[in-house]
This record gives sequence, C-alpha cells and structure tokens, in this order.
Amino acid sequence: MGKSKISILREAILSDLTDQLDRNGTTGQYYSDLVKDYMKLWDTKNRLILDIELRGVTVESVTSAGTNLKKNDSVDQLIKLNAQMLKLLDSLGIKPAQSDGDTDDEM
Repeated sequence: MGKSKISILREAILSDLTDQLDRNGTTGQYYSDLVKDYMKLWDTKNRLILDIELRGVTVESVTSAGTNLKKNDSVDQLIKLNAQMLKLLDSLGIKPAQSDGDTDDEM
C-alpha cells in the first residue's frame, strides 16, 4: 500500500526544512530538535484543520439549559498554533523562498 498524500507532504516539508538548515549552515542537535518540534506542530495543525472541516466553526454544546451553538475551540487553537510555528521557523532562521513572481498558484 502506498503512502498517503499527507505523509508524502510531511516528508517533503521535513526534507525542505532540513535542506534549508544545511544551506544556511545551521547545524546541531538543538536545531534538529526544533525541526522535530515544528513537525509535531504541523501534525497537530492538520488534525485541527480536519476537526474544523468535520465539525465546522461552530459546534453544538449540550448543557443543563439545553443545546446551544458555541465556537469550535479548534479554530482558536489553530490560530495560536500557526503563530507558534512561525516563531519556530524564525528561531531556525528559515525564511520563505523568494520566487520570481512567475507562478500559477491560486490565492
């Protein structure tokens, strides 16, 4: 059985991060550990996104007063997690690659 798309993407991101550290001359176990932390956050981010896709941005909450809608806590957690991931990349000295502006990516 082949690897899932998410598994392939995870491996590609891990490889990219490691390659960027090598190109920047950033070496050592400390930085390797930070990359592992980043990937754990990446895994958690994907689980939060899946939860939001499955349950939506609001969820039913059953209390003694009845059933109400409340915000899905995964939304706030996703925002906080993304901020932490960006801080980790900054600590690693990894910046977005500069493109030549000649891409077909959608916004």
